[in-house]
This record gives sequence, C-alpha cells and structure tokens, in this order.
Amino acid sequence: MSLASYIGCNVEIPLSDEGSEDLIIIGDCFSDKYNQRDVKKHQFTTPFVYEISSDWGIEISKYINQNTCDESKEKLIELCKIMDSYIDRGDYFELYSCWVGEEADKQVGEIMLRINNFDIEQIEMPEKTLVRFEK
Repeated sequence: MSLASYIGCNVEIPLSDEGSEDLIIIGDCFSDKYNQRDVKKHQFTTPFVYEISSDWGIEISKYINQNTCDESKEKLIELCKIMDSYIDRGDYFELYSCWVGEEADKQVGEIMLRINNFDIEQIEMPEKTLVRFEK
C-alpha cells in the first residue's frame, strides 16, 4: 500500500508534465479515478480533486521517521507556493493524505491554516487529517 495525498480546490489546475522531476507532481500516481471519487465525496468540499505525489504522500507526525517528516514539511511548503499562484484571495484549497483504498474512511482530525502564514514546525498532520489552507 502507498500513502497518497490529495488536494481539493475550486479552480482547475494543470497536471505536471510526464516525467517531471519536481518535488510536487500533480496527477495520478498511486490512486485511480475511484479513489479520487471517494476522497471528493467523503472528505472535500471542492469540485476539483487531484492526487499530488513524489515518492510518498505528505504526513507530518511525531510517529513517523524523522527524514520522512522533514521531506513532508518541504513538500507542504512547496505545495503552498504552487497553490498560492492558482487560488485567489478569499479562496482555499484542501489537503488530505491516507493509504490508498482508505479515502472514504472517517477523518481523524481537521486543521485550518493560512496559506502563507503558518509555522511548519508547529504542525501535526497525521494521515486522515483534512487540512484547509485559506488565502
């Protein structure tokens, strides 16, 4: 199984180029259309859903390997930079990470953050946590 991360937003965003080496890849990786349908139905409030990936989903928790946690922090910062260029002031995007196949499971938590105003060292974002980033 793989940890997949999804974003939900109110605007369409372009998919990453095939073979991209970017830190954040927007497009299918671990999931399929049924996983994306489930996360949209059970977790998000937005019309557009995308899987985001590199080699692993985004999870920030004291219970995971420190290197993985540090990489997730780096990915989250990059994701916010990317999304800041697509959403307007007053809009938001949502982030949700879970094991592939668990998209319809109950959330364990919900967090609301400002897209450009949070302390990455203070965030606890385990799997199955819905994070809403407002601009």
